[in-house]
Amino acid sequence: MTNELDRSIKERLQAAQRVLIVSHVRPDGDAIGSLLATGLALIASGKRVEMVLSDGVPNSFRHLPGCERILKSQRNKADLSIVVDCSDLKRVGNALQNYGNPDIVIDHHQTNGSFGVINLIEAKAPATSSILVEHLPAWGLTITPEVAANLLTGLVTDTLGFRTLNTTATCLRQAAEMMELGANLSQLYYQGLVRRTMAAARYWGAGLGNLHFKNGIVWTALTLEDRTQSGYSGNDDADLINMVSVIDEGQISIIFVEQTNDTVKISWRTQNNNLDVSKIAMVFNGGGHKAAAGADISGKLNEIIERVLAETGKILKKR
Repeated sequence: MTNELDRSIKERLQAAQRVLIVSHVRPDGDAIGSLLATGLALIASGKRVEMVLSDGVPNSFRHLPGCERILKSQRNKADLSIVVDCSDLKRVGNALQNYGNPDIVIDHHQTNGSFGVINLIEAKAPATSSILVEHLPAWGLTITPEVAANLLTGLVTDTLGFRTLNTTATCLRQAAEMMELGANLSQLYYQGLVRRTMAAARYWGAGLGNLHFKNGIVWTALTLEDRTQSGYSGNDDADLINMVSVIDEGQISIIFVEQTNDTVKISWRTQNNNLDVSKIAMVFNGGGHKAAAGADISGKLNEIIERVLAETGKILKKR
C-alpha cells in the first residue's frame, strides 16, 4: 500500500506546477519543519510553491531555513494542495479558504480523519517529519542541508528531545542521517526546545504560580490578562505544557489557554503508557496522540475547566 501511495503522490507532484502547502493553526516545530521541508524540496525540484500558515511563524522558529517564504494567506491559485501535520481540515484555519478537501494529506496523528484525496497517515511515526524523511526520496525529491534542518527540527521538537514514548531507534537513525546531510543538532535542539524569551518566562511564571493538583491531574490556566501582563505575543502556552507534564504526581497534565475569540485551547499530556488522552480530546472535537492531545472549546474559561476536569477524571477512574 505504501508503494502505491508513493507512486500516486509522486505522479501528483510531478504533474503539478503550482503547489500550495499548509499546516495547522498555532504551529509547532513539526508543523513548521514538515511544511518548510516539503516546500523547499519542491522548490529545488523546479515547482512554484506557496507555504501558508494562518498564524504565521512564531518567533521561536524564525531561525529555520526558508521561514521568510511562509505567508499568512494564499496569493496565487495552485493546482495541487498539500496539508502536513494536521489531523482535521478545520485546524488549518483560513489557509485553505479557496479549496475544499486537499489533494494530499501527510500526517502522524492517530485521530486523523483522512480528509484528503490521497492520505499518507502513519500514526506510529513520532513526527510528520519522520514520515517525510522516509518518503521524500521516493517522490524524487532531494533532502538538501536546508530541508534536513527543518526535518530534524520536527523530529526533535515532537519527541521533546527524543524523550517521548514513541521515540524509536528508527527515529534516532533518521536524526543522525539529517546531521550527516548538514543539520546542526545542538543548535536546532537549543533553539527549538531550550531557548525562551523573557516574556515567555514571565508567562510561564503566571502558569506555574497557578498550579493545581487533584486525583492524579495536574493543571493550570493562562488567561488573557496573564498574556498581557507578561508581554507574551503568542496565543499558545509557550510550551509550558512540557514543563507541567514532568511533575511526578500527575498522571495527566492539562493546560488551559484563554483565547481572544471566546474559546479556550486545551492541551493534555501523560507519561503513563496505559492512558490515552486523545480519547478525552475527541470528546471535545479535538485530537492528537495517545500521550499528547489538544482541543479548542468555545465558552468561558472557568466553565470549560470544570467540564474538562470532569471528563478527564473519568479516564482515570476506569483504570
